[in-house]
Amino acid sequence: MAAPLPPYLSATERLWHYAFRVICGLIFFFLVFPLVVVVPLSFNAVPFFTFTKEMLALDPAGYSLKWYEDFFTSLNWRGAVQNSIIIAFCATLLSTTLGTLAALGLSRPNVPAKTLLMSILISPMIVPLIISAAGMFFFYSRIGLQGTHLGVILAHAALGTPFVVITVTATLVGFDNSLIRAAASLGATPPTIFFKVIVPLILPGVISGALFAFITSFDEVVVVLFVGSFKQRTIPWQMFSGIREHISPTILAVATILTLVSVALLISVEMLRRRGERLRGITSS
Repeated sequence: MAAPLPPYLSATERLWHYAFRVICGLIFFFLVFPLVVVVPLSFNAVPFFTFTKEMLALDPAGYSLKWYEDFFTSLNWRGAVQNSIIIAFCATLLSTTLGTLAALGLSRPNVPAKTLLMSILISPMIVPLIISAAGMFFFYSRIGLQGTHLGVILAHAALGTPFVVITVTATLVGFDNSLIRAAASLGATPPTIFFKVIVPLILPGVISGALFAFITSFDEVVVVLFVGSFKQRTIPWQMFSGIREHISPTILAVATILTLVSVALLISVEMLRRRGERLRGITSS
């Protein structure tokens, strides 16, 4: 239940309070409306991207699960799912390792050119994807990684590392370095300090960054079109090809599934964020 407004607010402040909520609701509706359209269309009984009379009348004959069945039984889609999972998992593992080590290094005092190094690390988030993809294409073509799983994994790892760096760096803001000195004074070795003291405290930030890196790799299509081949066809690539070559409501079914997966991952990130705040004593709940 919402708390009552303070009695000292003026009429203008009260009006703005409710107007702000209406504006936020309209923005939320604008962002969510495409999903509201896609989800019911994925259950369409006919191969069209429109609402039929049966669907509008809520007639069971107008709905079907055959597009979901096509997704789970088609060899092309199953291959795309397998590629997406393998590439995203490997890229996430690599970007999480590199991003965590980079954040720990940049968190130390007296690091030379810290701002420049941070700018370079997060540059993949700033540079347009088409530019990054074109650069990777020419570079990988020269070193023989064009059209290989390793090339796509390295490319996605480069895109996911900035998310890990940012989340781990944010976690390290409230880190108490006296814990490291206390552990060292008690005879703990550097590996023991890292795995027993540092990792448990920054783990929520590491996992949050890993989830963002996984989502970035799983949902990326521009770079994989440049540096990959048919053997590395991922789910976004398969959806993009389906829109160009053979339009099928199976794409809507895949979009619905990916939406549910993304929502589940974002909920996990929020739970980890709150857990990290509790560990640092920021919140009492």
